[in-house]
Amino acid sequence: MEARVGRDKQRYGPKGERLVAGVVPLSSDRTQVLLIQSSARKGWVLPKGGWETDESQPEAACREAWEEAGIECKIEKDLGEIEEKRTEAQIKKYGAAAPRALYRFYEVVVKEEKSSWPEAHKRDRLWMSYSKAKECLKDRPELLEALERCSVKRK
Repeated sequence: MEARVGRDKQRYGPKGERLVAGVVPLSSDRTQVLLIQSSARKGWVLPKGGWETDESQPEAACREAWEEAGIECKIEKDLGEIEEKRTEAQIKKYGAAAPRALYRFYEVVVKEEKSSWPEAHKRDRLWMSYSKAKECLKDRPELLEALERCSVKRK
C-alpha cells in the first residue's frame, strides 16, 4: 500500500463538509483498542483521514489505518456516519477555511502491526482497554461515538 500526501483528491459532501473515513482497530479477542497519537502529539485518537475520489470509503479507512497506525486490518462492521461534533472554534484551530467533517468509521480487527509505516516518525500507537480508550477520547466526541458503536468488550 502506498502512502498519500495532500488533499488534491479529497471528497466533500453536499454542504462542503470534508468526508473522512476511519477505523476502530480491535484486537482479535476484542478486549483492546489501538489508538494513535494525534499528529500534534497532544493526545490519542483513532486512525482516520480524507476519503479520496479514486477509492471506496472502506479502502480509504484501511489506507489511513496503514499510513497512521502501521496496521493491516480486516473490516468487520460498518459503524455508520458520525457528524462533526467539534465547535467552530475547535475546527478553526486548523485554519480559518477548515471545513466541518462527516465521518464514517469501520470496526476492524488488526491482522498485522508493521514495524515501520509512513507516519511512524510522528505517531506512536498504543493498545488499551475500552475504559482507557474512552478516557483518552473524552474530548473528541465524534471519535468516542465510534468507540461506543463498536463491539469491544467493556469490562
